[in-house]
Amino acid sequence: MGSSSSSYAPKTIYLDVDGKVQKVSLILNICIINITDPFFIGLTQNLYPVSGALVSIDPTMPTNSPKYLTVKGTSRQSKNITLLVSVEGLKVVEIEKCKNELKKLRDEMTSRGGGRVNCPCKYNFSDDGKKVTPRRDVPSYPKYTLSQETIEALKKPTFDVWHWEHNEMLSCLEYMYHDLGLVKEFNMNPITLKRWLLAVQENYRNNPFHNFRHCFCVSQMMYGMIHLCNLQEKLTLTDMGILMTAAVCHDLDHPGYNNTYQINARTELAVRYNDISPLENHHCAVAFQILSLPECNIFANVDPEAFKQIRKAIIALILATDMARHGEILEAFKQKVDNFDFTNEEHVTCLKMLLIKCCDISNEVRPTEVAEPWVDCLLEEYFMQSDREKSEGLPVAPFMDRDKVTKPTAQIGFIKFVLIPMFETVMKLFPQIEELMVQPLRDSRDHYEELKQIDDAMTEKLLSLVLISFFYKQNFIL
Repeated sequence: MGSSSSSYAPKTIYLDVDGKVQKVSLILNICIINITDPFFIGLTQNLYPVSGALVSIDPTMPTNSPKYLTVKGTSRQSKNITLLVSVEGLKVVEIEKCKNELKKLRDEMTSRGGGRVNCPCKYNFSDDGKKVTPRRDVPSYPKYTLSQETIEALKKPTFDVWHWEHNEMLSCLEYMYHDLGLVKEFNMNPITLKRWLLAVQENYRNNPFHNFRHCFCVSQMMYGMIHLCNLQEKLTLTDMGILMTAAVCHDLDHPGYNNTYQINARTELAVRYNDISPLENHHCAVAFQILSLPECNIFANVDPEAFKQIRKAIIALILATDMARHGEILEAFKQKVDNFDFTNEEHVTCLKMLLIKCCDISNEVRPTEVAEPWVDCLLEEYFMQSDREKSEGLPVAPFMDRDKVTKPTAQIGFIKFVLIPMFETVMKLFPQIEELMVQPLRDSRDHYEELKQIDDAMTEKLLSLVLISFFYKQNFIL
């Protein structure tokens, strides 16, 4: 934000307070800094009602200054609203139309997000879930200039996803879309791309595993596989856009409890989708709910008929991430791989489905120091679910039970019987992935088998000590 001139025209802002629009006129140019009432969130220079928010509009500006103008009002719970306004003469976006937009936006959010149908199911995840929030401001996350080293690292499966903050991950995703030529291919407005990425990030929950970092992890691996397998020369740019967008959106609004729990607990999602991939169907719905917002529609300039095909393909890819369909999808690809035809639409669709599956569960492809923390995150999420299932009298899967599973036992079978066979099948079509993707999986399998041997030896030793102690106490002669 730059400094303004020394003469100022009157400025007007509008606040939505308890359903009524309040007008505030100021002589100086203003910059809204903070809103301390929990029912408001500042998005650059616009205000939208959101529950439980306390956000600084521009984190680079100080939150306390003697040069603030304080505007007070009353919230829907009769609490004081304190709006801190800087009178330092900083420029703002003109928002004279904000009054009507706020009313329209509030009505839209009520009908779309805040007014979800109350389902008489046992659990309603919409109660504590995030709502799709339109962003009408110019996105404010800092623009990072990626170094050449980072740009090259992004293309490789060895990329360390733990070193990046959310804003940096957003910038990396933005770069991927530009680098692959997707912004030009789909005639995307760069600001719309930013808004879409922000909306996506805001609609991933803070789960131990299924969170925005996982979204970035899967998307970066997809970007890496596109480069490693040289897919730009084999698939169309539309296919590239479908692969990347499906990867970005594939776990939107994941509640942290898997399909088995949804079905057994008869949740709202399970009832809505008739027990058929309830989570994956929900991820698709949220993805296109975001894309339905004009300010977030990265495909706004695509021909309607072409968009129908893009939507159909993205849905197919996200639905393919349901592990219940793993055997079906892998077997379908095996039947085609020996005579694979890149001009055959059915073959290409099958490949894209397998690629997103690979990326979704690709953590063990990465170096041990990057992969192993993800195991801890996944087990934490599993244990949260199994604890809940026990408390509700629902079936508990052994691999999710904190009393039965260890890191080695959790990983060995998954790597040996799911990951390696799948990646080796892809390797038949793309032999170049063996060194960077398949061999690391074999090394990871060996690593966990060694850990299991150590665990087994320690368990055997501990058991021996317990038996010796028992016999000693019983005065047995050994």
